[in-house]
Amino acid sequence: MPERWVINASPIIVLAKIDSDWLITELADEIIVPQAVVDEINAGPEGDPARRKMVSSPWPIRKIEIDPLVMAWDLGAGETAVLSYAFRHEGWRAVVDDVAARRCARTLEIPTLGALGIILKARQNELIPAAAPLLKEMVSQGFRLNDQVIRRALQTLVDEDWP
Repeated sequence: MPERWVINASPIIVLAKIDSDWLITELADEIIVPQAVVDEINAGPEGDPARRKMVSSPWPIRKIEIDPLVMAWDLGAGETAVLSYAFRHEGWRAVVDDVAARRCARTLEIPTLGALGIILKARQNELIPAAAPLLKEMVSQGFRLNDQVIRRALQTLVDEDWP
């Protein structure tokens, strides 16, 4: 089954900061970025790597019709657009990191993935030699992941430990 992802700002931002946003293109067969996500990224600092990425992005940018069930969760505009698209389009995965957005996705049975999952998938597909160094770099860039979550995630990879 093809990997189809509709992506929120956080995974793009954190992966761009560690120069690993190319993993998105390598791992997903189809990618959509909602206009609300682009607007959020473009509101960031002018020199932000994600903002530069969006200028030359090969990913289709779409205005998304918001689903009332998702709207009721009172999430940010980007999360709402991402989850609305994935909810209305079978076979699409919402790529979100926000805890409230992931809770909404679980409730509405929307498949999800986050920046951590992208790194793990990249390692499993041998696109990167190790996941731990990238996760460490994500944390150093301000991405909030606690050591316990990282250790559990790395346990899925036979040959990696968290320092």
